[in-house]
Amino acid sequence: MVISCLKDLRLFALCAEPVLSTGFCLTSRACPCLQSLSLPTAPVVTSRALAWLMDTNRGLPAIESHRDLHIWITENLKMVPVPERAYGNFFEEHCYIVLHVPQSLKATSGAPKDLHYWVGKEAGVEAQGTAGSFVQHLQEALGGATVQHREAQGHESACFRSYFRPGIIYRKGGLASALKHVETNVYNIQRLLHIRAGKHVSASEVELSWHSFNKSDIFLLDLGKMLIQWNGPKTSTAEKARGLALTRSLQDRERGGRAQIGVVDDETEATDLMQIMEAVLGCRVGNLHTAMPSKSTDQLQKANVRLYHVYEKGKDVVIQELSTCPLAQDLLQEEDCYILDQGGFKIYVWQGRMTSLQEKKAAFSRALGFIQAKGYPSYTNVEVVDEGAESAAFKQLFRSWSGEQRKNKHLRGTGKLLQVKLDVGKLHSHSELAAQLRMVDDGSGKVEVWYIQDSRRQPVNPMHHGQLCAGNCYLVLYTYQKMGLDQYILYLWQGLQATAHEIKALKGNAEELDLQYHGALVQEHVTMGSEPPHFLAIFQGQLVIFQGSTGHNGKGQPESATRLFHVRGTDSYNTWTLEVPARASALNSNDIFLLATAGLCYLWFGKGCSGDQREMARTVVTVISRKDKEMVLEGQEPPHFWEALGGRAPYPSSKRLPEDVSDFQPRLFECSIQTGPLVLTEVVFFSQEDLDKYDVMLLDTWEEIFLWLGAAASEWKQEAVAWGREYLKTHPAGRSLATPIVLVKQGHEPPTFTGWFHAWDPYKWTNNQSYEEVVEGGLGAVSAIAERTASYLSDSDFQDIFGKSKEEFYSMAKWRQQQQKKQLGFF
Repeated sequence: MVISCLKDLRLFALCAEPVLSTGFCLTSRACPCLQSLSLPTAPVVTSRALAWLMDTNRGLPAIESHRDLHIWITENLKMVPVPERAYGNFFEEHCYIVLHVPQSLKATSGAPKDLHYWVGKEAGVEAQGTAGSFVQHLQEALGGATVQHREAQGHESACFRSYFRPGIIYRKGGLASALKHVETNVYNIQRLLHIRAGKHVSASEVELSWHSFNKSDIFLLDLGKMLIQWNGPKTSTAEKARGLALTRSLQDRERGGRAQIGVVDDETEATDLMQIMEAVLGCRVGNLHTAMPSKSTDQLQKANVRLYHVYEKGKDVVIQELSTCPLAQDLLQEEDCYILDQGGFKIYVWQGRMTSLQEKKAAFSRALGFIQAKGYPSYTNVEVVDEGAESAAFKQLFRSWSGEQRKNKHLRGTGKLLQVKLDVGKLHSHSELAAQLRMVDDGSGKVEVWYIQDSRRQPVNPMHHGQLCAGNCYLVLYTYQKMGLDQYILYLWQGLQATAHEIKALKGNAEELDLQYHGALVQEHVTMGSEPPHFLAIFQGQLVIFQGSTGHNGKGQPESATRLFHVRGTDSYNTWTLEVPARASALNSNDIFLLATAGLCYLWFGKGCSGDQREMARTVVTVISRKDKEMVLEGQEPPHFWEALGGRAPYPSSKRLPEDVSDFQPRLFECSIQTGPLVLTEVVFFSQEDLDKYDVMLLDTWEEIFLWLGAAASEWKQEAVAWGREYLKTHPAGRSLATPIVLVKQGHEPPTFTGWFHAWDPYKWTNNQSYEEVVEGGLGAVSAIAERTASYLSDSDFQDIFGKSKEEFYSMAKWRQQQQKKQLGFF
């Protein structure tokens, strides 16, 4: 459909009218408010650009090249740099600019810079305009490969929130004229913080009253020299631990580590701390209410993706819907501009490299007009991407995404998995290589195989390892060594013809094995036809999949029937053989087929097959048949060959196109179902620090889905794999449900998992304290905190409780002060 923005979508407004929270105007293309600097396409921050930023006449500060993150705040129509110790603190009356420039080689491998424009909910129009202008100037200085984001307070993107690991603190009002975000070692403070301790923690300053409390969240009473964390009775241990991490961060950054921390998990057991809280907040009247669950976007909503073409027609801007999911990358043309609507959850604007300067200037205003016309909330996140600088999240909205850089370095494909012999030691010492190749070693470890029969596992004779049946399910246990210790991978192989009963029994038997190995098994769910490279490697190129459910008992396949087998692969690391219908239409000129008849086995070589393919077929044929062998070249088949296949028939003969190599980066999500349907919270620029013992994390490497279970999250073990399947089912790119799913437990991570994390530390969790241990042993004695309660009362409260002023009280003898404290219950 074609929609005129002047009529139906109403994309334009009066120039003088501020729109939403951006500082831009929605107006016609002739409006001077949309005039901005051009956007050069330099791929890096050049010395000229840095010099331009240091020009004080422009009011733009220099970018320190050694830091990843840079933050500025609007103040008196200028942008002022925020001190690093204050990162994560945001005042509601201001706007901020946050620039992330990845420094590590791992991060910069194809990763763009991110430029965020953050708007406080109480920010004025002038502050927004200043920030908007600054973004335009900064974008010009930075050049290409920059993704622009619009962030609204309380609704920031996962990318933005991922910068601030302890959490974000929203502070009331505006910044003092002294421009001090955080004053270290200042103790004359009384404030209450409402902490929402999801995967991305945030805290807001709220009224200093019991009315601010609820049962579901965490509240921090900040009294300067004392920090009391009150945990609602309905908060989880994971939330308590995250809240404590923020509390300890405040202790270190703002109090120089000298403030004491107290934690209220149970009010009946923390009477001393409750006395302090009541001395400050007064006596609590009535019961606490249960907080309304925060609105979260489920996977089905995120899967509702629509792509629109945006172009000018006369004086109007036209938005034409092109496609819904799954989207194809070739819909995007380099001379055009597009809006991608992800179910109202997020709006992307994609700009081709040949897009006009006028269109690039109007990117944000068009996105905001689209949001307004669609009736989406004003805080809807906007991301503007240039061709060649697309974010990982944007790329994964498409069925496939090709990038020149990835094509050149990709190590897999239809040919050999590796051009050189696999070096096991190198795979173990370079986990990044193991992850890229999906190989923990060369497959030379110990292999044990069981098939499922009558709900029980039965061992398969080692002579018949690698001979699987499409109607069966199998357990394949692989044992290898790393650093002198045994490591295990348990493959749960599911035939396409297996019954639901057998599949259920497969999972039950896998759990029994896992118990026998004390939870040390990495479990990988494999669907027939989607076997990972390492699974193929452990059978050394002799994996044969037969149709039906016979042959698993070691008696071999019936040799009287005519059977046709399709052989694909070039070496022992990527070759597999599949039985296909015995008819001519199943042949393919690019491959090799084995035709087993009652008295002879033909090796049929298609015209497009290579010498390596032929060599592998000769090793596989002994598994298929012990009859005499006869090699047949395509086009030289004897009559009996066609008779065995029921006569000639057309079959694919054109040259096979190279495999589509997708340029997708790995993405990490926290899994949660506390409020109903599965909700995934992404952690961008992730590291091992983002894996918490209370979490279930999903790592999407595109070719595999990893479900990581923290040590304290074992209760979700059964659900985790189902979450992985739901993630695939609802993915907007139309992902294959046969994508392998790997269940990994904390402390038993294979290199194919750890290789996706920068600087993995295998000993990180050896002496890691639990939340309970930290509270019990690491926060100091409660009595020592309670002893100084009176110090934190306001002058009026002190007068009411003690009947005298603070000056009068502290002029008394020390023993009399202590006696009066005891009488009033402050010990």
